[in-house]
Amino acid sequence: MRIALFALAALALSAQPEMGIAYDKHPETRMDVHVPPGGGPKPAMIVIHGGGWTAGTKESMKVDWVDRYLERGFVVCNVEYRLAKAATAPAAVEDVLKAANYFIENAKKWNVDTNRIAVTGGSAGGHLALMVGMTPKSAKLGKPVKIRAVVNFYGITDVDDQLHGANRRKYAVEWVPEGPDRTALARRVSPMTYVRRGVPPVLTLHGDEDPVVPYEHGVKLTKALSDIGARAELISVPRGKHGFPKEVSDQLYPKIFDFLKSTGVMR
Repeated sequence: MRIALFALAALALSAQPEMGIAYDKHPETRMDVHVPPGGGPKPAMIVIHGGGWTAGTKESMKVDWVDRYLERGFVVCNVEYRLAKAATAPAAVEDVLKAANYFIENAKKWNVDTNRIAVTGGSAGGHLALMVGMTPKSAKLGKPVKIRAVVNFYGITDVDDQLHGANRRKYAVEWVPEGPDRTALARRVSPMTYVRRGVPPVLTLHGDEDPVVPYEHGVKLTKALSDIGARAELISVPRGKHGFPKEVSDQLYPKIFDFLKSTGVMR
């Protein structure tokens, strides 16, 4: 135990991050980049926090998300973006696309192998990670991002579904406010809209008793991608709620790392 703690402390000291890097003009559009010790081009993970597009911070991702990849030799880009109180949809999507492109364009600075970059997030962060991986030029939300893989934790895949009926959620209503083009906008910012061949491999992890983002969101996206020949995998967490305790995450991450190895992100 002492050796493990010492190793983590040494990693923290050697991986000095660049904090609060501006990737756009807004006060919220900032990122932290954590670089592990050692030479050679490295894989990278872009991490996007959740919070229903209305709450959350990049700082909340450090221990349970950022550090897991740092320990495996990843450069980690931890992204902040505009929440609904600053700008409603599609601002968050536009921001994360800009953040990902900025990170890739400056990858040499952090010794990143641009052919081995993945993106991950949970809940609204999972949705935004999917949008980074799947948004085409035709969506007119920003420059498409060249990414190798997506790891989606219980992300919203159909935004319009969370504006009406039994699956209506306050955070979705706040992010996509009432207006004549509301349905069109919701579909424009939904990963389900961009199901097609050629998108990066997607791994979805979703609890089958999730009370916030229905399990069916993960099921439908995985099936739709698989049906048209894109690579998509679903890890169902039995009796899993919205967010997983550490002991469950500890069991899931070896499977995530296997997936990232199979896509070429990890070697």
